[in-house]
Amino acid sequence: MNTYEFVTHTFEETMLFAETLATKLSAGDVLTLEGDLGAGKTTFTKGLAKGLGVKRTVNSPTFTIIKEYKGSRLPLYHMDVYRLEESEEDLGFDEYFFGDGVTVVEWAKFIKDQLPKEYIEITIQHNGDSTRKITLQPNNERYVSICEELMEQ
Repeated sequence: MNTYEFVTHTFEETMLFAETLATKLSAGDVLTLEGDLGAGKTTFTKGLAKGLGVKRTVNSPTFTIIKEYKGSRLPLYHMDVYRLEESEEDLGFDEYFFGDGVTVVEWAKFIKDQLPKEYIEITIQHNGDSTRKITLQPNNERYVSICEELMEQ
C-alpha cells in the first residue's frame, strides 16, 4: 500500500490535520500512533477528539491504558499500551476495535498480534521544535481513499 506524508509546522497545524482526518472516520476505525516521547501523539489525539466532537480534555492514558471519550459524532477510545510490552494477556481490545467508536492506539507495536487486520498506521517524527512529519500508512482501500482525500486538502 501507499505511504502518505504530511508536514505540520505548529502544534495547532498538527491538531487541525488530525481534526480533518477525524471527519472522515467511521465507527470501528482503528489508528495506530508511533513516535518518540514528546513527538506529538497526544496533540494529534486531541485534534482527533475535537473532530469527533469530544468536549472533555484529552490527555495520555499512560497509567490507565484506555480512556474513553464521548463525542457528539463518535466516541474516541484512546489507548496507550506502552506498559504492555511484556504482556501476553488478552485485555478485551476487540470490544473497542470493533465497537461504535474510533480507536487510537499509542505504541501499537507492543500489541501487534492483537490488532485488527485493517487500520491506518501513523508515525509522528520531530522535525524541529514544533515541526512534525506525519506519515500515514493505510492497509486497505477505504483508508487509502481517506489518505488521498487528505492529500487533496
